Formats: sequence, C-alpha cells, structure tokens
Amino acid sequence: MKKNRKKLMTTTLIIIGALIAATFTFLQHPLFGKEPSGERLKRIQQSKNYKNGQFHNLSHTPALTEGATYTQMIKELLFSKIEHTKPTDSIPSEKINLKKNTIADNFMVWFGHSSYFMKINNQTFLIDPVLSKNASPLYGTNTAFKGADKITPADLPSIDFLILTHDHYDHLDYTSFKELKNKVSKIICPLGVGEHLEYWGFPKENITELDWHDTTILNDSLKITATPTRHFSGRSFKRNTTLWASYVFQTKNLNLYLGGDSGYDTHFKEIGKKYGPFDLAILENGQYDKKWKYIHMMPEEVVQASIDLQAKRFFPVHSSKFKLANHPWKEPLQRVTIATEEQTSTQIITPKIGEIIYLNNSQQVFEKWWEQVN
Repeated sequence: MKKNRKKLMTTTLIIIGALIAATFTFLQHPLFGKEPSGERLKRIQQSKNYKNGQFHNLSHTPALTEGATYTQMIKELLFSKIEHTKPTDSIPSEKINLKKNTIADNFMVWFGHSSYFMKINNQTFLIDPVLSKNASPLYGTNTAFKGADKITPADLPSIDFLILTHDHYDHLDYTSFKELKNKVSKIICPLGVGEHLEYWGFPKENITELDWHDTTILNDSLKITATPTRHFSGRSFKRNTTLWASYVFQTKNLNLYLGGDSGYDTHFKEIGKKYGPFDLAILENGQYDKKWKYIHMMPEEVVQASIDLQAKRFFPVHSSKFKLANHPWKEPLQRVTIATEEQTSTQIITPKIGEIIYLNNSQQVFEKWWEQVN
C-alpha cells in the first residue's frame, strides 16, 4: 500500500512538474510581448498616472463588480445557458479593394470588432488591427465569426500610421502585426506598449508613445492627442504595466474621437468639453457584463458617452466578430440603436464590415443589417 501511494505521489509530482515546465515554456512565446524596461520604464515612472508599479484609472476601477468572483465568471463563460452568443449565419460584409481604391473623399472601413482603416487627407491609418482568426493567445479558443474574417493583412495598402489603444489580444494581435510589419511606417501607442513592438522587430525610432493628454503632430494638417479611458492592460498575469488610451484625432476639417475600451465615467464629458464637439466618435459597444461593468460600457452608456463627448454621430464597435462575453451576439447593436432612438442630440451609424463610411457626409444612411442574420 505504501509503495503504491509513493508511486502515485511520484507520478502526480511528475505531471505537475511537466505542466509547470510547459506553462513556463509557453509564456516565453513572443506573442506575450515584453515588460517595459530601461529608458522606457524611467519615462513611465514619471507619469502622474503611474504609481506603485502600475498605471491607474482616474476613478477607482475594480476589475470585477462588487460581489462578483472570478470563479463565477469562468463558470458562466464555460457553461453559459445564454443562447445565440454566436451567429449561425455568416456575418454579411463588403470587400473594397483598398490597394486600388480611387476614392478622393476622407473615408473609413470597419473590419469587425475594434479594427478599422481610415484614409484622411491622402494619409492611411490603421487602428487596433486584429486580422487573424483568433483573439486569444491560445489558438482556436476565440475564433472569428464566419464571414467576419474576410479582410486580411494582405488586403491592405501601405499604412502611414498604425494607432493602438492598448495591448490586449483583441486589439494588438501578434500574428497580424508580423504580417503588417513591413507595410507600416509609424506607430502611435500608449506609454509602454512600444516595448512589445520593439521586441517584435519594429524600429524604436518609428514608435511614438503617448501619456494621457500628450499630443503629437503627424503632419501640417493633422494632430493626435491621447486621452483617458477607464480600462486596464496586460498580456500575461501581470497587469497595468502599460497604459491604455483613446485618441482625439484633429484635422482642419474633421474632429474624430477614436475610443479604446472603456467603462463609463466622467472622462467622456471632460474630453467633450476640452476637445469637442466631434464629427464622429468610435465607441466600444459589446463584450459587456454587469460583473465587469467598470471596464466595459453597457449599450445605453455608450449612447450617453456619445452625448457627453458632444458627438454629432457615433459608431458602436467592439462587436460582431468575437465572443468575449455572455450576451447574444446581436444584442449590443439592438440595445444601442433602441437607446439612440430615444435621444435627439446624437446620431448612430451602423455600417457592415467592409462598407465605406464617408467621414464628411453626415447624411449617409446605413441599414440595420443584423436584423436579417440569425
């Protein structure tokens, strides 16, 4: 009996050791990025938003709502009883040839979730590109909906400026970045995120890292300012060593708000007062849950945020490509359009993936495409 028990214990320890070794080896993969160090870390430590080894939100922001637990959250994600969290039909999309387009007007094209392309004043911009089929470090655990993954890095022209809001996998994708690297001239990102990019081979001199309210002049007619969001960062077990941000994107004829992930808070009104009104605000709408309401907005809060920002129009993104929360896949669009219909001070736009959005045409109309999809 003692010999069997000893053998079982030895086998168990070997298995545990092997799992620890495999986990350690996996965490060395480049996709996890690299923690800020050296001169970059010194600059981070000078930020008023950084203390005790990490960045902080403007307001106290617990990761989970009071009373919620990680055990409860994981259990619900794995054994959800909510139906239609993924579409059974293919997501409808259009596919413009961005390499050969001859559109003279300023325009934007959404790629699903929070990834989009803009061409403004003959300059090209790519925001939060996740153009692979996966929004997770574990391949196959969070795959794109059918039809929402048609646009790939190979479809894109040269990119003058790639703009990143934070370093989460559904906004900064290692696979996409590797394929895009030779197409990108400059990158704008929050403090610390440049460490990942340098580690992946992007030249340091082509990376501009911004703290909240830092401004960089991109050319004679365009400047971009990093502004606060209410969120967090991290690509492994350690959180908040890099900053998260939204951006005020200003040209002579356009004032845009490029929103990253955010819970609702007073920063929207403050940004609206200081930098608004905006011609268009791109706001995250999806992957929400009352258990993490401080870091992701509910659809009704998205509408209020657009009003706070003094946005003439707003575009709800962060949906229609990946399942990262337990709500029906089309619920974000259903709820946000209903909430908008009850307001008169803001207008919603709801393009399909790949559809052209003319940034100077406030009268452009879009259909409720999700109503025809199961």
